[in-house]
Amino acid sequence: MKEIIIQSKTSFRSSLKEIWDYRELFYFLAWRDVKVRYKQTVIGVAWALLQPFITMVVFSVFFGRVAGIQTSGIPYALFTFVGLLFWNYFSNSLSSASDSMISNRGIIQKVYFPRIILPLSSTLVFLLDFICALILFFVLALFFQQKIYIWGILFIIPALIISFLCASGFGLVAASLNVKYRDIRYALPFFIQTLIFVSPVIYPVSVLGKYQWLWFLNPMSGVIETARNLLFMTSPVNWGLFFSSAIVSLLIFLAGIWYFSKTEKWFADIV
Repeated sequence: MKEIIIQSKTSFRSSLKEIWDYRELFYFLAWRDVKVRYKQTVIGVAWALLQPFITMVVFSVFFGRVAGIQTSGIPYALFTFVGLLFWNYFSNSLSSASDSMISNRGIIQKVYFPRIILPLSSTLVFLLDFICALILFFVLALFFQQKIYIWGILFIIPALIISFLCASGFGLVAASLNVKYRDIRYALPFFIQTLIFVSPVIYPVSVLGKYQWLWFLNPMSGVIETARNLLFMTSPVNWGLFFSSAIVSLLIFLAGIWYFSKTEKWFADIV
């Protein structure tokens, strides 16, 4: 009988290599999650449009009209929708990744495969939501007769990559902790809901005045603000904030892979 020996990973580099070696499983799990997400729903993928649209309407009423937040001539609905585009992808991906080990406990205990594929593949599910919401954004721009610049459209891809790195990095850490400390799955949604109010989703970065340096503590700030500036060209781009977000997100992603690879050896025993 042929023996298959599975060696324990000895380096950070080997963890990255395994992701590539199992890339077909990676795509399969992502597609499975997409189908499960909208299975047996009445309106299906339309939920990807309703979530940001309803949130945009609520924010526009309370923060645009009641609070009167100034957005440099941009219709507040479009202003906040750009923020919601990237924020919803980040928050949904983080939530899904953090719960991926628990929701897949059955296959973890029975079959060997790189566990890191589970949280990473779960973040790809929300690319479909992002694309649907992006189409809705362009429809809204036509409705408001707001000019959209090509540089902003081209920036969407690198902005999405940075959002993926940030969400995946935090998600890998949260997924690892959630296996051992189940409180994480209850605390994380509250944390994410709170974090939106310290991100430039609802208001511009200028609202902090001389304390704008605080935005550097939030890696999503540079993504959201730079996307707005390039799409609408109403303010100069703060490249320092953008590159800070890119570098920090990459470091978070690498740290997440490192932490996950160090802790995954005991997942099957306690999950």
